[in-house]
Amino acid sequence: MKEDKTIKDFQINNQIRDKEIRVIDSDGTQLGIMTSLEGLRLAEDKGLDLVKISPQAVPPVCKIIDYGKFKFEMVKKEKEIKKNQKIVTVKEVWLSATIDTGDLKVKAKSAEKFLKGGDKVKVSIRLKGRQMAHSDIAMRVMNDFYEILKDFSIMEKQPLQEGKNITMILSAADKK
Repeated sequence: MKEDKTIKDFQINNQIRDKEIRVIDSDGTQLGIMTSLEGLRLAEDKGLDLVKISPQAVPPVCKIIDYGKFKFEMVKKEKEIKKNQKIVTVKEVWLSATIDTGDLKVKAKSAEKFLKGGDKVKVSIRLKGRQMAHSDIAMRVMNDFYEILKDFSIMEKQPLQEGKNITMILSAADKK
């Protein structure tokens, strides 16, 4: 069976080579600082494994536990975390520098639906021909679009002209 790469590989039993370790028993009581051989002997007496839980600590912390059960619990926790994650997607709305207010409101409604669904919205305008000389009009359209949506959104990225395109990114406003 291929193991999930997100699980940290813990040092267990004979892999622990530190001179001194802090040992914690399976019930959570601290057994104190001892050599790794003494800790391993205690674990073997109980029929369990010695697992290095916190390698950065001084001295490193090891716990006497059933490693198979511990690994299973770690996989279970990570699956639960992944299940509860919300994946945010970026939806794009294209506007025109010469868009009418009615059409702008229709586009704003669709953007509002995306924002309420938890997605981010990338608003874009492509300037064509002579519109390049009047990018201030397109910027005004962008600002008007944001004014319509300011109750539902936060401007994450200001309108910015990159070549022929002007883009801004909106994310959902947290209402609590």
